[in-house]
Amino acid sequence: MSNPTRCPWPILDDPLYVAYHDTEWGVPVHDDRKLFEFLVLEAFQAGLSWRTVLHKRENFRAAFAKFDYRKVAQFGSRELKRLVNDEGIIRNRAKTEATVNNAKRLLEVRDEFGTFARYMWSWVDNKPIDNRLRSIKDCKPFTDEAMRWSKDLKKRGFQFLGPTVVYAHMQAVGMVNDHIVTCFRYRELQRNSTKKPGRA
Repeated sequence: MSNPTRCPWPILDDPLYVAYHDTEWGVPVHDDRKLFEFLVLEAFQAGLSWRTVLHKRENFRAAFAKFDYRKVAQFGSRELKRLVNDEGIIRNRAKTEATVNNAKRLLEVRDEFGTFARYMWSWVDNKPIDNRLRSIKDCKPFTDEAMRWSKDLKKRGFQFLGPTVVYAHMQAVGMVNDHIVTCFRYRELQRNSTKKPGRA
């Protein structure tokens, strides 16, 4: 498909952005390490553009132990100092400290539910929500599901995961299919949503 119809938001002269839309955004994720990666990136993206984060993604991967939440949960003052001075990522002490905190909270959720994925997917009855968006204007900044889940995350001690950030996470990891209906990825993901998830 040389020139498919896409959602209007990918920047077409940015191959990394287009590849993210075409192959990753909205694909259901059930692997806890990958889910932690998105939680980290979405939290750092708050107040910034996703394009900025996307182009620093590999630097984030290197800085945060390849998104191994067990290792990140053990980060102490030395690692925090390194991270807030790392020019390859977004240098924000509050978000960096929140990432370490969230890794610890994720481990607690795993202790309770077996996997973070099992806990996460329960908020959408274990299947993607098909929003059937006709245009980008139909997309909301967050939904009732995002609001309820964000409140529960806050109650569990997670940080920097308000409703808008949580909904961006839900879109990214396939909890909702928010590709517009004319986008070639909408039908592909709709067909694939019936497949059984892999192991977390």
